[in-house]
Amino acid sequence: MSGSEQVFDRRMLEALICPRSHTVLQYDAQAQELISTAANLAYPIRNGIPVMLTDEARVLD
Repeated sequence: MSGSEQVFDRRMLEALICPRSHTVLQYDAQAQELISTAANLAYPIRNGIPVMLTDEARVLD
């Protein structure tokens, strides 16, 4: 991790839910994504901020 890269605050997980499925998310620290297994989507975390837009999410394989 570079010095300019911010770290995601895991306490945010308690407040965030998937906008599509309305279920809890799992944090993937290596990929810097929040995973919704119910919606089969991965939401990116950019500069320590989760991007909770379905248009920005990637479909899981």
